[in-house]
Parts: sequence; structure tokens; C-alpha cells
Amino acid sequence: MKRLTLRARLTLVYGGLLLLAGIVLLGVTYVLVDQRMPQPMRAELPDSATVVTRMPTSMEDLDKIRMLIQDVQSEAKRSALESLLTQGGLALVVVSAAAVVIGWLVAGRALQPLHQITGTARRIAGADSAGRGLHERIALTGPRDEVRELADTFDQMLERLDRSFDGQRRFVANASHELRTPLALNRALVELAVSRPDAPDEVRRLGEALLSVNERHERLIDGLLTLADSESEVTERAVVDLAEIAAHVVEQVTPGHPGVAVHRSLEPVRTVGDPVLLERLVFNLVENALRHNVPAGGWVRVRTGQVAGRPTLVVVNTGPVIPSYDVETMFQPFRRLSRERVAGTRGFGLGLSIVRAVARAHGGVAEAEPRPDGGLTVTVTLPSSTP
Repeated sequence: MKRLTLRARLTLVYGGLLLLAGIVLLGVTYVLVDQRMPQPMRAELPDSATVVTRMPTSMEDLDKIRMLIQDVQSEAKRSALESLLTQGGLALVVVSAAAVVIGWLVAGRALQPLHQITGTARRIAGADSAGRGLHERIALTGPRDEVRELADTFDQMLERLDRSFDGQRRFVANASHELRTPLALNRALVELAVSRPDAPDEVRRLGEALLSVNERHERLIDGLLTLADSESEVTERAVVDLAEIAAHVVEQVTPGHPGVAVHRSLEPVRTVGDPVLLERLVFNLVENALRHNVPAGGWVRVRTGQVAGRPTLVVVNTGPVIPSYDVETMFQPFRRLSRERVAGTRGFGLGLSIVRAVARAHGGVAEAEPRPDGGLTVTVTLPSSTP
């Protein structure tokens, strides 16, 4: 059962109180008027001598006159009281209806600051990512009452959250940039040691292992930087062909996985966004689909086109069976499936989280659905290049 809104409940309270007060007032008025009005006259019979000398009327005629006077007085009193109830009740109905209308307007006016607070909170909650939208403020004006204090407290909380999220993003970006330099230096030193002609085989094997570890760390840093950039607002936008980006990425990634067949169905479709971030989105999707596949006989399908008038990228692959409750977990940073952690497969759990962050930064949506036979279907919907 749907409950009434606060505005409707306040209106009913205002109207109900006024109606109750009017009924009480009308009842008190009725009792006072009834008591103040004169009672019907009770005429006393005169003695026989007076009757004979003053009025030559019989006793029966006097009784009739007395009863007539009492009836007239009673009828006048009853008519006055009924008129009071009828006209007072009609006036009470009119005043109550006007009170309901006025109460509705007054309640709406009183609840307007709460609607402003609710609207701001709803816009922040509906933002594309957790830290976006926190720059908004209620900035409620008016007297410093309880609602104003609530709005100011809410603004202070938003300001602290905004600073916290900005500091977190800056820390990730700065730390990633600072870590790139020593990793690049380590790679250069190891490559120099391995490339020496007199380097023994043990040194070469050790150098190759160190280069592999260094490459893994570099990929982690690049993923953190991309994630930090995609969580921010996209400022540089250009019209790009999603099919062209997908074809370029497939040509780059496919040679590293010769055991997986790649099927392409690339229909030209244009979208607006950052070309670098969009290329990273497609790269992560295709690379994940190739890496997390069956050992033999696997395939990947990459499809671009328009769905409901919006550019869409769909990547489907074969692979292990994924429970439906694990799908959303895969979109969280540093979260992987339990069997991948046990098996020790390479990956940091940033691939799909970067995909969703980039899609949201462009005003799009990234969703995944497990296939019954194993594997995953990932669909990315982006905004069109035309309004």
C-alpha cells in the first residue's frame, strides 16, 4: 500500500485540526444560543371572576391560546437552532475546503528546502562514479532555522568527501607517475646487462625473469594511471569511429594468442570521447577475452554497431563457466575470480574496472552477462556523436 507523501499528510493534519476546531466551536455556539434564547411561555389560567369581568372567553379557548403561543415560541427556537446548524455547517465546509488548499500551498512552501536537499542528493547518488558529482552544493538561503542547519551540514559533508576523493585520485596518479621512473631505470639496466656479449647464461635467464617482473609492474602502474584518469571528467573529446579502434586493437592483440580464433563484425559507428581512453577500453576487453579463454578451440567475437541509436561494442568469448553472482565482482578494482587467485593467473583485476570507469566517464554503460556454456558477453554502450 502506497503511503501518502509528507506534504499530503501535513495538509490533512492542517485541514483536520481546523475542521475539528470548527466542529467544537459550532457545538459550543449551539449550546450557548440554546441557553440564551427565551423558553416557551407557560400562561397561567386566570380565576373565574377575572375571566367573567375581563374576557368573555371560555376556558377551552384560553387553553387553545396558551398552546398556540407555546407552539409558536418552540417553532421559532427550533427554526433558529436549525438555521444555526445548517448555515454554520455550510460555512464550516467552505472554510475547511479553503484550509485544505491553503494547507497544501503552505506545506509545499515549507517543504521546498527539503525538496532542494533531496534533488541534490539524488543527482550526486546518480552520478556515473562514486567521486563524481560531489562538487555540487545545496547553498540554501533563508533564515537560519533547522532546515538551513541541515543543508549547511550536508554541504560541509559534501566538501569533505570531495576533498577526500580528489586527494585519493591525485595520490594514485602521483604515486603511479613516481613509480614509472625507477621501473624504467630498472628495465634499462637489466636490458643493458642482458645485451652484453660476455654475459653468462645465468645472467641472461635472471635478466629475462627480472624483465618479466618489471613488465608486470609497469602494466600495473599503467592500469592505475588509466583508472585514475578515467575516474576524472573527460575534457578532451573528439569524434572517433568505434569500429576503426576495434580493428586496430584486434590486429595488435591477436598475434599474441594464436590458439584463439577471433571473429570480427565491425560496422562503422561514430562516438564522441577521448581516443586514448576508448582505445584502452577496447584493448582491455579484447585482451581479457583472449586471455581468459579455454585452452583449445576457443573463440572471441568482436562486434560494433548501433543499438537503439547508440554506438555499441560487444565482445563475446568462450571460457570457464562464470556464476552470475560473480559478474559484478569482476568490475571492481583488484577483484578477480576465486579460481584465478588460486591458479595464480596473471592479472591485477583492473581490466574490467577500467572498462566500466572509461564508459561512465563518457556517459556510457558497461555490462556483462555470463554465457551458459562458459565465457562472458560484455556490452559497452556509448553516446552518439550527434545529439
